[in-house]
Amino acid sequence: MKSIILLAPPAAGKGTQAKLLCEKYAFVHISTGDLIREAVSNQDEMSAYLTEQMQSGELVSDEIILKLLDTKLEEISNESGVVLDGFPRNLEQVEKARQYKHLNETVENDTCVIYLSVDYDLALKRIAGRISCPKCGHVYNDMIEDNQPTVKGICNHCQTVLTKRSDDNEDTFKVRFEMYLNQTEPLIAYYKEKGLLYEVDSSLSTAEVFKQIESIVDHL
Repeated sequence: MKSIILLAPPAAGKGTQAKLLCEKYAFVHISTGDLIREAVSNQDEMSAYLTEQMQSGELVSDEIILKLLDTKLEEISNESGVVLDGFPRNLEQVEKARQYKHLNETVENDTCVIYLSVDYDLALKRIAGRISCPKCGHVYNDMIEDNQPTVKGICNHCQTVLTKRSDDNEDTFKVRFEMYLNQTEPLIAYYKEKGLLYEVDSSLSTAEVFKQIESIVDHL
């Protein structure tokens, strides 16, 4: 199964670009954030722990992430491949993934790593203003002019009232960005050395960013 790994700091647009990739190339989008939020909704002991971690900005343990991913990969069958959004987040996860059958097979076979680069100030602006539709999942930003809904607070696509995630705030963002620098950024050098890394300028518009990604995927 082919896998495309999207590597990026918070608010670089991984989720948006993953969705566009899946729509065009029939990939399956697997987001660690979505898997965690799904687990939180189960209302059990693990959900309480995960909720606390998300609200504090702390990262969920590797063991939980890897187990959720491996279970998800076991459930799906897609010859076109998958887009991994939020994994791996550090070098330790790359090593630990080899212990999980389905995850190891996905990551080790025919992998492409796309690095979405964006600076701190723009990423913070994207996080602080991010609002989304709880029904269709479309994301907007009330601080970025070209990404605001036509009617304030209402989704353009399904007319549902937009909501803001509790962890989309400046304090949580600072924690996440610092963790990114310490844990995830070393992956850039790792994948570059292996000849698997492609860098994309994610400060541009959604369409311009996807055009860069398309050229990479089409070439592969």
